[in-house]
Amino acid sequence: MLLKPSAQRKTVRPIRRSAPLRPKTWSYHLMLFPGLLFIIAFAYLPMAGITIAFKEYIPALGFFKSPWVGLENFKMMAVLPGIAQIFINTVSISSGEIVLLIVLPVILALLLNEVRQMWYKRTTQTIIYMPHFISWVILAGMVLDLFALHGLVNQMLSVLGVKPINFMASNVWFRPIVVGSFVWTQMGFDTIVYLAALTAISPSLYEASALDGATRWKQTVHITIPGMTPTIVLLSALSLGNLLNANFEQVFLMYNPLVYPTGDIIQTWVYRTGLVNADFSLATAVGLLQSLVGFILIVISYRLANRFANYRIF
Repeated sequence: MLLKPSAQRKTVRPIRRSAPLRPKTWSYHLMLFPGLLFIIAFAYLPMAGITIAFKEYIPALGFFKSPWVGLENFKMMAVLPGIAQIFINTVSISSGEIVLLIVLPVILALLLNEVRQMWYKRTTQTIIYMPHFISWVILAGMVLDLFALHGLVNQMLSVLGVKPINFMASNVWFRPIVVGSFVWTQMGFDTIVYLAALTAISPSLYEASALDGATRWKQTVHITIPGMTPTIVLLSALSLGNLLNANFEQVFLMYNPLVYPTGDIIQTWVYRTGLVNADFSLATAVGLLQSLVGFILIVISYRLANRFANYRIF
């Protein structure tokens, strides 16, 4: 049986070609170009300096002509007196900041969520968010003036009959002041993040619980906090990558030789060893070790965020 001519024809599908980049798409790529140049210039090109950690660096010879010493700088780092205390100081300061920046913003967000006067709520948000925009040069000067021997804090203590305390030269008080001032500057930003998470909770849940006789406290415990839990877990997991990354600018502007036993962190030690004492190889070795550990912590933090909060970048 012969088929009709229409049935004998084969259906030919047109080949789809990728559409050329439109002018709007090119504009997006041009917007990314300055940021890409910045990352290449300040993040990738300086990686050539990593070779200093494995050499006895002599500035006159440069990166590649300086004599190779292998792992000698890392062995020297392992036997340096006080190097373990520097890592302990860094972990102590950064872990205190991480914990407080999880607890306090959640409490503030819960309290602000109960405020019904919008003008008061917005004013409070603005006040606690303002320190986030102030430079650490200014903030460090404010903290040094407040806690100086004749500063406002000691004047208030003298009224109560307490002798003046040299806070900024005390190994007991320096860490709490550093942690507290850092949390003060960042707390407002994290609070707004948690307030944004609260807006995703359906109002119908509160209405249904109110019909069942639930009080505001029970609504907070059984609805509000569980609704915030994914965001809390996400920020907690991501903050793990900063465990060895205390705020260099803050500590550098506030510390002094009297508080080196408790306030000297990895970044400040690398600065003094590399730039002040001109021991570039040893400073680079310590900085490279910190970067490797920080990279491992970041990988772990993203794994945890993906597992417990379903958060992924790649």
